[in-house]
Amino acid sequence: MSVTKVHARQIFDSRGNPTVEVDLYTDKGRFRAAVPSGASTGVHEAVELRDGDKANYVGKGVFKAVNNVNTVLGPELIKSGLKVTQQKEIDDLLIKIDGTPNKGKLGANAILGVSIACVEAGAAEKGVPVYQHLAELAGVKPPYVMPCPAFNVINGGSHAGNKLAFQEFMLLPTGATSFTEAMKIGTETYHTLKKVISAKYGIDAVNVGDEGGFAPNVSGADESLELLMEAISKAGYEGKIKIALDVASSEFYKDGKYDLDFKNPNSDPQKWISGTELADLYLSYVKKYPIVSIEDPFDQDDWEAWTHFTKNSSVQIVGDDLTVTNPLRIKTAIEKKACNGLLLKINQIGTISESIQAAQLAQSDGWGVMVSHRSGETENTIIADLVVALGTGQIKTGAPARSERVAKYNALLRIEGEIKDGVYAGDKGLSAGLTAPALLKI
Repeated sequence: MSVTKVHARQIFDSRGNPTVEVDLYTDKGRFRAAVPSGASTGVHEAVELRDGDKANYVGKGVFKAVNNVNTVLGPELIKSGLKVTQQKEIDDLLIKIDGTPNKGKLGANAILGVSIACVEAGAAEKGVPVYQHLAELAGVKPPYVMPCPAFNVINGGSHAGNKLAFQEFMLLPTGATSFTEAMKIGTETYHTLKKVISAKYGIDAVNVGDEGGFAPNVSGADESLELLMEAISKAGYEGKIKIALDVASSEFYKDGKYDLDFKNPNSDPQKWISGTELADLYLSYVKKYPIVSIEDPFDQDDWEAWTHFTKNSSVQIVGDDLTVTNPLRIKTAIEKKACNGLLLKINQIGTISESIQAAQLAQSDGWGVMVSHRSGETENTIIADLVVALGTGQIKTGAPARSERVAKYNALLRIEGEIKDGVYAGDKGLSAGLTAPALLKI
């Protein structure tokens, strides 16, 4: 079954910024996809095409990208006569039409909208759920693996107005026996944390950030970690919850050093620290707290610090700004032994086929793979299907609050209810130092 019509429009993401939505039609009906957008974006990411017209939508309109779908990508896809089940061929066609290495001509946001809509249409054409269609495209056989969620519950970095340099502090219910129980543990601990923060810092400290987490006025990472430990203990889940960090350190890398006071315009350059000193700080946290994963611990081009830390650490070290879901960057990271985990963001690379390829390349070297949302999200839930399809066992899509985050968790609850012989990943999707994730050995 081929595509009969493609129509894109400008809609809004969870931050009130314009983004692209694509409706794709076949004889089976209409299939809709919406594209997310990041705040702390890596310089090596595929290009998100914005209009740049400051007089409208603060320069963030996406009418150029929408127009590229309606006048270029859509008509060419229809003309090709490709079946909607031919995802790889469709994605290759979209890439070829753009003709640039970073999708800069037509926009990764335009291309991804079409790519996701084709996945939805392909699943309908085969009469199977989207996760099953994606698993078949990726060559992954059942039993399906339900992921361990990583709930971002304390925010700092570019996502928050406090002094905290590190961007995300996450709770991972590795001790749950099902995704449903993981949600119970995660939500109960989230509500407990809310009470703990409210009692310590006041009611305005529990306003939620872009991803549903809290941004209390803490002085630094130690204080945030202590808050998490207190909430875990009070909720009654000690030993069942691990902690993950997303440092997003490219945001505070200056002149070869790291400035943990980067939000202070008068920060003292004498107090900026080296990559090795920052690595030692992480190692001290890993000794003291149940931390199992650290994302973007160093700048996206500070390869030396990455390699040094990965060699000396026993946890999962996740590349996000470092690898940007790009097979070429992942290959370099594998060669340099720079990390042992991939953050998979579909809009960093711009097609579903390349996202699958990126995940499999990382897994071929024994990495963990964490499928991820963006800070500017929509109600689209394709990443819930993708993480089950790939069987990577890890997803981060915010706190269990704000509908654009919870939409993904609810989609996963539905999937778990549908697949009767699925397994819950727990900590088996995590790599640890030189040890590959247990899931990869199954």
